[in-house]
Amino acid sequence: MESRSHEDPLIGDHGAVSSADTEMAGEAIGPHEDEPHGTGLNDRLNWLRAGVLGANDGIVSTAGIVLGVAGATSDRTAILIAGVAGLAAGAMSMAAGEYVSVSTQRDSEEALLAKERRELREDPEDELAELAGLYVDKGLEPDLALEVAKQLTEKDALAAHAEVELGIDPDDLTNPWTAAWASMVSFTLGALLPLLTILLFSQDLRVAVTVASVAAALALTGWASARFGYGPPRAAVVRNVIGGLLAMAVTYGIGQLVGTQV
Repeated sequence: MESRSHEDPLIGDHGAVSSADTEMAGEAIGPHEDEPHGTGLNDRLNWLRAGVLGANDGIVSTAGIVLGVAGATSDRTAILIAGVAGLAAGAMSMAAGEYVSVSTQRDSEEALLAKERRELREDPEDELAELAGLYVDKGLEPDLALEVAKQLTEKDALAAHAEVELGIDPDDLTNPWTAAWASMVSFTLGALLPLLTILLFSQDLRVAVTVASVAAALALTGWASARFGYGPPRAAVVRNVIGGLLAMAVTYGIGQLVGTQV
């Protein structure tokens, strides 16, 4: 029988397992505390994504509308009407769009899971071989892959196949209503910022204050999107702010051009 190499971190100088190393290895087993794990993660990330994107769209689109109108006229009532109309239309559009999009995704997930259930019921042996083959493709030895496939199949065959074959957690499907509400509420909250700043400040200050507050809010939503997506925050903030400033500049310029022609 071959002895295990002394380079193995769990083997001591005499070939025995070191108790200290075993304890250390045991402590290392399990999820990292600073990473997301557990059921419900997919749905939480879904509504967080919808919320961040909704807030961002509410800020940019409403700021573009009110600044465009402000570029054409100083009439506070006209700015208010345009801003409220844009807020209402945008919030409903975002909610409907998220609901339709996520519903389509959920329908596809449920159809794939139904197909997998049928295959497991009609041909379990072939499905077991398929699952083992998928683990071999991931780098496991055939014997170990088959053993893993058997154990996971005994525990929850559908979950095992759905995760490896489809990338789906049957217990954590996306919820269209959650995404729709998150998107609508966040759009409304985001839209209130430029709408209030453009109305509450005097004509001399309203444009500058609105641009500054929108830039700050876009920096926050850019950071939040990077934080939730584990991306670099600086790049996300820069893209968000530059995109928003460009949109406001274009709509304000168009408003001024139209205002001088009418």
